[in-house]
Amino acid sequence: MEKLSNNRCERSIYIDEKKPLYEIERSIVTKFRHHIWGKFIKAISDYNMVEEGDKIAVAVSGGKDSLLMAKLFQQLKRMNKIKFDLEFIVADPGYHEDIKEILLDNCRHLNIPIHIYESGIFEIVDRIAKDYPCFMCAKMRRGALYSKAKELGCNKLALGHHFDDVIETVLLNMFFTGCFKTMLPKVKSRNFEGMELIRPLYYIKEHYIECYTKENGIYPINCACMVAAKRTGNKRYEIKDLIKDLKLKFKDIDKHIFTATQNVNMDAILGWQKDGKKYSYLNFYDENEEE
Repeated sequence: MEKLSNNRCERSIYIDEKKPLYEIERSIVTKFRHHIWGKFIKAISDYNMVEEGDKIAVAVSGGKDSLLMAKLFQQLKRMNKIKFDLEFIVADPGYHEDIKEILLDNCRHLNIPIHIYESGIFEIVDRIAKDYPCFMCAKMRRGALYSKAKELGCNKLALGHHFDDVIETVLLNMFFTGCFKTMLPKVKSRNFEGMELIRPLYYIKEHYIECYTKENGIYPINCACMVAAKRTGNKRYEIKDLIKDLKLKFKDIDKHIFTATQNVNMDAILGWQKDGKKYSYLNFYDENEEE
């Protein structure tokens, strides 16, 4: 089995054309077994994301993360250890025809049978979201995906958020909203009864998704949002650059940020929220004594 070293991954460049489908699929469980496949399986196992009888709507945006997620789910289904069904859905927010053709071409080559439908989100966001449209776009797109998933009889919606998205969300919340909050691996929908959102790329670093994409000659689409292209100040990209700089100075800082979300010491927190109710450490002050 060929093993992917970090140095080799650093040197990855886009090859001239897509590799054959069988090579792309095989690389998931060979070359990328440790950094991608193993992390995918671990997240699903740790958080019980896939259960017997599930029908999972896999959200495909055409980006590198969602294309990989689709292939991972197909591989998991081929293993036949858990009986579940898949639907691959694309909520077209208003892509330019050239962008849409790239998406369709990738899905044809990767054998991802998508349901694509118009949502018109770009037009709506451009009209109402003003300076920072990304939050509104993501919220509306999720609602559109939930609706389609429900229509197709699915009980779960899978999104392609990865390890880096999680730690970036932690810092975004700390720096710009003044709260300590992360992106959870799975949540129950408040607005769509019986639906659950899952994030099976939760442990996978973006770096290795990029390596997989480049080495297999896949050219994914980026956000492709003409609304955001007219705006400035995307804070997530600023945080991404900050983390990149910090990693040069502090070893494994990304891992430590992630681990911090699992090791919150409630005895040393000024305040917290639970089920919409706010608590202060003073509420429990007389119950505790310093050791």
